[in-house]
Amino acid sequence: MNLARLLARAASALPDAPAVSRGPIRYANYAQLAQRSAELATTLRTRLALAPGDRVGVFMHNCPEYVETVWGAWWGGLATVPINAKLHTREAQYILDNSQARVCFVSPDLATGLAPLAGSPPALEHLIEVGSADYRGLFGGQPAPLHDATSDDLAWLFYTSGTTGRPKGVMLTHRNMMAATWCYFADVDTIAPGDSILHAAPMSHGSGMYGIPHVLAAAHQVIPESGAFEPGEIFSLVAHHRGVAMFAAPTMVKRMVDYARETHPALEGLKTVIYGGGPMYLADIQDALAVMGQRFAQIYGQGETPMTITALAKHHFGATSHPRYAHRLASVGIAQSAVEVVVAGSDDRPVAPGEAGEVLVRGDSVMKGYWRDPEATAATLAGGWLHTGDIGSLDADGFLTLMDRSKDMIISGGSNIYPREVEEVLLLHPGVQEVSVVGRVHEEWGEEVVAFVVRAPGAETAAAELDALCLEHIARFKRPKHYRFVERLPKNNYGKVLKTELRAQLAREADR
Repeated sequence: MNLARLLARAASALPDAPAVSRGPIRYANYAQLAQRSAELATTLRTRLALAPGDRVGVFMHNCPEYVETVWGAWWGGLATVPINAKLHTREAQYILDNSQARVCFVSPDLATGLAPLAGSPPALEHLIEVGSADYRGLFGGQPAPLHDATSDDLAWLFYTSGTTGRPKGVMLTHRNMMAATWCYFADVDTIAPGDSILHAAPMSHGSGMYGIPHVLAAAHQVIPESGAFEPGEIFSLVAHHRGVAMFAAPTMVKRMVDYARETHPALEGLKTVIYGGGPMYLADIQDALAVMGQRFAQIYGQGETPMTITALAKHHFGATSHPRYAHRLASVGIAQSAVEVVVAGSDDRPVAPGEAGEVLVRGDSVMKGYWRDPEATAATLAGGWLHTGDIGSLDADGFLTLMDRSKDMIISGGSNIYPREVEEVLLLHPGVQEVSVVGRVHEEWGEEVVAFVVRAPGAETAAAELDALCLEHIARFKRPKHYRFVERLPKNNYGKVLKTELRAQLAREADR
């Protein structure tokens, strides 16, 4: 089944329903969005001579045109290659070259660096700036019939962030994306016609993928006029639109909570904030609930099984009388409906409840494999399970608690230390704004624990205070041996702390 059938269905049933807006201004209803997508499909398939399965790059800031280019490509049986607009031009060039994309839609300010790639088959043949005369000329022709794609055809070629070596292209089929879409309704949130999704996070990632269930429900996609995340603008749009959901990284949630605490904006239009993409510490989500109420849901996923491993639904946040409520808040929830989740040892056999191991996943949302990389595919999907590389534990009720990436685990004196456990404790101190814990090579113990700490504004938090806090909450061998007070933590384009950089900094110091 072609995902674009969802758009055709919505346009037929509710043609006048608002489909896409830029801020408060309507861009297209469902009849118009389907018409423009079908017209674009005609141009891509005929004038630009793309064949079913060809790749179309999308290197754009969030904007209404993002929606019609993605759905237009699917309508024509093509695969999209979403590229985060925050990436360096060279990174985007690598993705376009590796994916063998023949066409790329690009925001005007991102086009210059890609221009040398255009017009050189078999590389990129057409670089099309959104909003240009060339772009406007793609529309107005005869709309193409919906291409009869199969469920196993490639739909979305998503490139991993590449924290270890070059990013890999994750092949996601129409079946994979439909499974993730159904999980949204079953495990995350409800959507009614007239509800909205606010795209403040990059549409090249989770926010864009959550546009699919909103099209299925004939709901409204709203793109901030800034094309980015600004708390004041977000709350202004929440007041204008109804039934607003949004996907946000934990760092975005913290900024929203701080803004709401100071300004007390109207929240009636905000239905759900779905967070994921990085660790949300217990103290932070408790603070968010206190300031903004029970408007939160959490998902845990990876590019290889997008947005679809576990979920902590809104009703879990409301179950405050449950005896393990705090434990559940600190978890990432239970397995989503389309997948099986186990925690396994080094032999890939499930471990007992409460024991730590690698998180393994299988189901219809799990990728077809890595693009042009059979060796990595075989290793990651060994035994029919997606090996996530994440360390976690399942409790007896099926709630998954993540410790860390396997590469982030610290082994000191033969004992495993999970940085997140230490970070959770350090964040209990009111003088700590952010923290990241990593391991440093130690001649006797193998590794020792080092904490990089960002003090809260105006705080003069001392190492001795943090050490006493750790001794109060965790085993002595887990506490940091050194505290580094820094102004900020290094982060990637998605707001994740780059522990690789922190470890590299410590290694350079050791070399000196």
